[in-house]
Amino acid sequence: MSRRCDLTGKRRLVGNKVSHSNIKTKMQQEVNLKTKRVFDPVSGETVKLRLSTSAIRTLDKLGSLSKFIQKYGVKYGLVER
Repeated sequence: MSRRCDLTGKRRLVGNKVSHSNIKTKMQQEVNLKTKRVFDPVSGETVKLRLSTSAIRTLDKLGSLSKFIQKYGVKYGLVER
């Protein structure tokens, strides 16, 4: 299973760590993912999703999964049931 947010599609960042002597080594920054059950009052379903913490905060602000999908134009295929 890939480390990717189900709603926003966020994934790891890859770059170089640069030392004081300018030696470059590869590094990865992983996404802060949490597993969360989300209830959608419009459809009446509870869905288990792997979400980034920023997506969880946005869901809390908007109030429902349907509003999140409408506002940000998320393809519904990303949400696994």
